[in-house]
Amino acid sequence: MSYIPYGRQHITPEDIQAVVDVLQSDYITQGPTIQAFEQTVAQYCGARYAVAMSNATAALHIACLVADMGPGDRLWTSPNTFVASANCGLYCGATVDFVDIDPKTYNMSVSALEEKLIQAQKSGTLPKIIVPVHFSGQSCEMQAISTLAKQYGITVLEDAAHAIGGDYQGHKIGGCQYSDMTVFSFHPVKIITTGEGGMVLTNRKDLYEKLCRLRSHGVTRDKALLQNAQEGAWYYEQQELGFNYRMTDIQAALGVSQMKRLDEFVDRRRVLASQYDALLKDLPLKTPWQHPDTASSFHLYVIQLDKAIRRQVFDAMRAQEVGVHVHYIPVHTQPYYQDLGFKPGDFPYSEQYYQQALSLPLYYDLTDAQQQQVVHTLTKALQAAEIKV
Repeated sequence: MSYIPYGRQHITPEDIQAVVDVLQSDYITQGPTIQAFEQTVAQYCGARYAVAMSNATAALHIACLVADMGPGDRLWTSPNTFVASANCGLYCGATVDFVDIDPKTYNMSVSALEEKLIQAQKSGTLPKIIVPVHFSGQSCEMQAISTLAKQYGITVLEDAAHAIGGDYQGHKIGGCQYSDMTVFSFHPVKIITTGEGGMVLTNRKDLYEKLCRLRSHGVTRDKALLQNAQEGAWYYEQQELGFNYRMTDIQAALGVSQMKRLDEFVDRRRVLASQYDALLKDLPLKTPWQHPDTASSFHLYVIQLDKAIRRQVFDAMRAQEVGVHVHYIPVHTQPYYQDLGFKPGDFPYSEQYYQQALSLPLYYDLTDAQQQQVVHTLTKALQAAEIKV
C-alpha cells in the first residue's frame, strides 16, 4: 500500500519546461518572469499590485513593516494558524494577541473581535494590525472585520496562505476589497506552488512602492524616488533598512505555469471535498461547515472527532499509510508564547477545536480510489476505537 500524504504538489512537463526555459535565459533572478508572475496573480485576484517574496513568512513580515508596525504597537490574529501569522508582529518589535475562533468556521470570530475591541479601546490597547487567517481556504467574514477595523482605525492584513483561488461574496480572495493587503503562500502543499514563495497584494500605490523597496534591501533605482537623480545609470540608493526577500525567476516561472491551472486545481479540490461530505455523512464525526458568503479553495479538509479517540484514530490511520495531519496547535499554547504570558484556557474555542481536529488527505492528484481508501481506513479506525459505525 503506497503512502497517501495529506497534501502535495502537482507538477507537469509544462511546469518543468517553464523552469528550464528560464534556466536557459539571460535572467534566473531579478528578471522579467517575476513581474509576469506578479501581474498574473494580481489580474486573477482583481488587485492593482502584487509583490512576489521568498516565502509567505517574509511577506507577512514586510507587510507589517509597510504598515509602520513597531515597538509599542499590537497585532491581533487567530490562535488557529501556523506560528508565522503571529511571529510577523514580534519581528517588528510589536506585542501579539489573539482573537478566538468561531466554532463553526474555525476562523476569527467577528463577535469575539468586536467584544475585544470594545475592551481594548477602554484600556488604550487597540491593535495597529489585525491579521484574519482564511483557515483551510475559507475566507473570514471580511466585510464585518473591515467595518470594525475602519471604526477603530486598524490596518487589515489578510493571511490567505491557504486561500488562493477561493471566493468571498463572489469575488476572488486577494482583491483586497476589505483589507489593506493580502498574503499568499506557494509552499508545495498549497493550492499552487513555486517550491517556496509568497506574495503580497494591495490596491495602494504607497504600500506597493514600499513593499518593493523593503523586499530588496531598502534599495531603489527609480529616478522619481532618488535624492540624487542626476547620477548615472549605475546609481542606486538605500533609503531605508530592508531585506533580501526576493523570489527568483526560476520560482516565478513555475508560478506562472501553475497559475494556468489554478481554477482546475480548485475545482478538483472542491469535488473531493464534496465527495468527502457524502462519504462521511453517516460516520460519528463533524465535517467542515461552509459560510454562505464563501467558496473555499479547500487547502485542507478538517473533520472533528471525539477528543478521547483523536490520537488513536490518527495513529491507526498513519499505521495504514494514510497521512492524516492536525492543523493547528493553537499558537498561544506554544512554549515560546507561554513564556510571553499566554496560557491554556485563554482562547477556549481554538483549544477545543484543536483537541478534536483531524486533517484528511486532500490534493489535486488524490484519486477517487485513494479517497475511498482514506474513508475505509477512517471507518476501521473508528470501529477499533469502539465507536459505533
